[in-house]
Amino acid sequence: MQTIRPKEGWQVYSSAQDPDGRCICTVVAPEQNLCSRDAKGRQLRQLLEKVQNMSQSIEVLNLRTQRDFQYIMSKESQIKGLRSKFRQIESDRKGLVNINFQELKGKMESLQPLIPVLEQYKTDAKLISQFKEEIRNLSGVLTAIQEEMGAYDYEELQQRVLNLENRLHSCMNKLTCGKLMKITGPLTLKTSGTRFGAWMTDPQASPRNNRVWYMDSYTNNKIVKEYKSIADFVAGVESRTYNLPFKWAGTNHVVYNGSLYYNKMQSNIIVRYSFETGRVVTQRALESAGFHNVYPYTWGGFSDIDLMADELGLWAVYATNQNAGNIVISQLNPDTLQIFNTWNTEYSKRNAGESFMICGTLYITNSHLTGAKVYYAYSTKTSTYEYTDIPFHNQYFHMSMLDYNARDRALYGWNNGHQVLFNVTLFHIIKTEDDS
Repeated sequence: MQTIRPKEGWQVYSSAQDPDGRCICTVVAPEQNLCSRDAKGRQLRQLLEKVQNMSQSIEVLNLRTQRDFQYIMSKESQIKGLRSKFRQIESDRKGLVNINFQELKGKMESLQPLIPVLEQYKTDAKLISQFKEEIRNLSGVLTAIQEEMGAYDYEELQQRVLNLENRLHSCMNKLTCGKLMKITGPLTLKTSGTRFGAWMTDPQASPRNNRVWYMDSYTNNKIVKEYKSIADFVAGVESRTYNLPFKWAGTNHVVYNGSLYYNKMQSNIIVRYSFETGRVVTQRALESAGFHNVYPYTWGGFSDIDLMADELGLWAVYATNQNAGNIVISQLNPDTLQIFNTWNTEYSKRNAGESFMICGTLYITNSHLTGAKVYYAYSTKTSTYEYTDIPFHNQYFHMSMLDYNARDRALYGWNNGHQVLFNVTLFHIIKTEDDS
């Protein structure tokens, strides 16, 4: 079993275009500070540091050789004097030999310290030559890297990356809604319970509130288990248990803004239960909705009424006799459960494997078994539908729950006794400030 790790997270990859369909930009941006760990950036910094160190070494050597050069220049007159003395000795070897010898000896002794200086000077000159050659080579490498990175120095590149990241984050804040393009995964968090069930988090909760609710089976149960976090859920550490006043039907429940919404068993009544008070706040019949396996999903399990939430609010998906058993979508008032608006589709509820809402569009799968895909999409914004072909990996062969969480931008699934997560890729149309 694959379990989630603390550093793992879900990311949304999005494309963008303006209202006229023209491509604005395609951005691949790493996480904050990731560029500072980029291989080329790291190589460039290391080379720059090496060149800086070498430049400092050359400066020290240069100062030393300048000092030695001044010392040698001061001895030049003495060396020239020695040369004239040798000429005198050459011309008058007999009379002046002793006197000149003593004088010459003193001059030689005074010039004795020049010998190690000259030796060091030659060594330093050789090192300087080597350093110059190495710097020349490094300069070539740096130039190549700089050209590859766009002829900007590292600090400027880093600042440009930070500016792009800020613009991208600002852009992402506008990406509240989009069209489903791809489903990837699943990530298996846990294996528990029966073949059928539901688990969920609250999309309206704050980022620090990651409580998980767990409802095993599709009938004859009214026990809801609560976990403080995903990690506790994976570890099986319960924080609280709720005993609902009514048993539920199906697996299509939802937690929204601190309340549990579920279908009361053997009825078309929707119940709103507050976790804070531990009481039923509201209950209301969903008029004309089929129940108790009259219009279930393909797998049965009293899945007639599916409650779900997305970026736009709370929804109920069901079927009625008046709509010939085809799917009906209703947007609900989360407080009173009254219907805001209703849309009738032409897709048979009994031919649907599961469904979920993203940004006011209902996406319907064609099966709950292996090979299932998102086959049909109905937009409540335009009251139009289209056939789609978006496959997803039904890893454990039987899907009895598939719900979208707008906060996590992920699909929660109950896959034959496995609690799984799917990532989604959305296509976004961004309205810029210039368009407003």
